[in-house]
Amino acid sequence: MVKINLVCVGKVKEKYFAEGIAEYAKRLKRFCDFTITETAEENVSGLSAAAIAEREGKGILPKLRGAVFALAIEGKKYSSENFAGELKRLIDGGAGEITFVVGGSYGLSEELKRKAEGLISFSDMTFPHTLFRLVLTEQIYRAFCINAGTPYHK
Repeated sequence: MVKINLVCVGKVKEKYFAEGIAEYAKRLKRFCDFTITETAEENVSGLSAAAIAEREGKGILPKLRGAVFALAIEGKKYSSENFAGELKRLIDGGAGEITFVVGGSYGLSEELKRKAEGLISFSDMTFPHTLFRLVLTEQIYRAFCINAGTPYHK
């Protein structure tokens, strides 16, 4: 069974987001070994956004496993079907572990983006990282459903 990791900066404080993420994480258990790892969110006044992202990136780098995809606004956009196809391609190609990285309020460090196998964007819009964690978890679940031919996607 493939292992899917989400490495995310910060904690989800909103109960409604946490409940949604937990629901999709539970549903994913039939398709994969799904884990979420939270790293420290930096709140250092006086530092630039790039410096904060760099500090947060240092906490993320040791957590990267398998094929790594960073979520970044400048990344490639996929339809749900194309995202499912990419996931299937990786798994069928032997990827036993895939890690998705969600940065904090200031995005991801350039070093982290360079280390990723690919950058993925869901929109040109900016989302709170806790909301985006829910959206990403749902889209991973949707991708597995599309690939399994279940009626969820419709």
